[in-house]
Amino acid sequence: MTGEPARFGGRPDVELVVVVDCADLDRAATFWCGVLGYRAEPSSPGRYQQLFPADGKGVELLLQRVDDPKAGKNRMHLDLRVPDLAAETARVVALGARCLTTEPIVEYGWAWHVLVDPDDNEFCVLQPPVG
Repeated sequence: MTGEPARFGGRPDVELVVVVDCADLDRAATFWCGVLGYRAEPSSPGRYQQLFPADGKGVELLLQRVDDPKAGKNRMHLDLRVPDLAAETARVVALGARCLTTEPIVEYGWAWHVLVDPDDNEFCVLQPPVG
């Protein structure tokens, strides 16, 4: 990785990495790199694939290949906050996501859709309130 990793929180010795389970590393890497504008680090064959922001600064997304299928709802998920909900939802669906909501959910001025990646991991695309 180039540059310093992103560190969040009060401890300088802790580095935040988000891990996403998947069945196919190549498929998941292609999807999440397209969605987030990340790049895949060269890796040896195995169970893991590291993804980083193109400039190397930010939170690492680590893909972990697992054999067992997803069961149940995620207890944690990613939120993508964007200025144009409709455009971003259409873009990530074109990359392989599936939208679970037919109409945006609206609360306190926020609007969002719930989607799943090719491995059925839930994530949301949100548009913040105007102003």
